[in-house]
Amino acid sequence: MTGMTMTDNEFFRIYTFLKNRYGINMDKKKEIVSGRLENYVRAGGWQNYTEYMNAVESDITGALEKKLVSLLSTNHTFFMREFEHFDFLRQEVLPKLKQQEARRKDLSIWCGAASTGEEPYMLAMLLMDFFGLEHDAWDTTILATDISVEVLKQATAGIYSEERIETLPDNWKRRYFRKLPGGDSYQVCREIRDEVLFRQFNLMEPFPFRRKMHVVFLRNVMIYFDKKTKQELVQKVYDFMNPGGYLFIGRTETIDRSVTPFEMVQPSIFRKKEGI
Repeated sequence: MTGMTMTDNEFFRIYTFLKNRYGINMDKKKEIVSGRLENYVRAGGWQNYTEYMNAVESDITGALEKKLVSLLSTNHTFFMREFEHFDFLRQEVLPKLKQQEARRKDLSIWCGAASTGEEPYMLAMLLMDFFGLEHDAWDTTILATDISVEVLKQATAGIYSEERIETLPDNWKRRYFRKLPGGDSYQVCREIRDEVLFRQFNLMEPFPFRRKMHVVFLRNVMIYFDKKTKQELVQKVYDFMNPGGYLFIGRTETIDRSVTPFEMVQPSIFRKKEGI
C-alpha cells in the first residue's frame, strides 16, 4: 500500500488551524503530522488531507476537531515525573499555604496539562498525605484540564497497568490503588478520584476561573508554543494567581525572565510577588 502524501499546502492548512485555535506550533514538523494522521485519515475514507480538513472544519459537532488535537498533541506522562517539584510543594509550599489559609481551609490548585491523569492524581495523593487526619476539613479539590477529550476519559477512569505504577512509593500503591480482577491493572481509589475534577479546556481560550489559584502546574506543554503565545499564556496565569502563588513548569522549559512578572524561585518554579 502506497503512502498518502501530504502536500505543503495541506500541511500549512493543518499547521495554521492548530496554531490559531490551540497555540500548538507544529512548524517544520510535517513528517510528524503526516505520520500521526495517515492511518486515521485512511481509515476514515478520506482520499487526501484536503478532504479530511474540509470535514474537520465543517463538522458542527466538533468531534473531528477534538480527534485531530488528540492525535497531534503528545500526551506522554508518568507517575513521579520530575518528582523534585512535588518534593518542593510538600516541603516549602504547602506548609506556607496551610498557615496562610488556616481560616478558610480552601486551596485552589490547577493542573493545566492533565494528560492521562498521573500528575493530578500525584498531587491528590500528596495532599492527602500532607494533611493527614485534617484533610477532610480542607477543600483541596484539584482542577485538571487538557485539550484532549480522549486522554481525559482515561484520566477519569484512573486505571493503570502494574508497570505504570511501579515507581510509586509502596505505601501509596497499597493505600491509593485497588487491583482490578482478571489482569495486572490497578485503579486509583475512589477517595483520590473524587479529589480531582477533570475538564476539557483549551489554554488559548479566556480563563473561566471564578477564583484565583494558589498553585498552578503547567508542565511540559509550553514546548508547543512560540515565544509570543507562551508570554501571553504566562501573563494570563499570573493574572489568575493569588499573590504568593506558585507556578511549576517543565524542567526543560523556560520563561523569558525579561518580560515575566513572576519571580524565579529556582529553575522551573516561579512565584507571584506578595501584595500584587
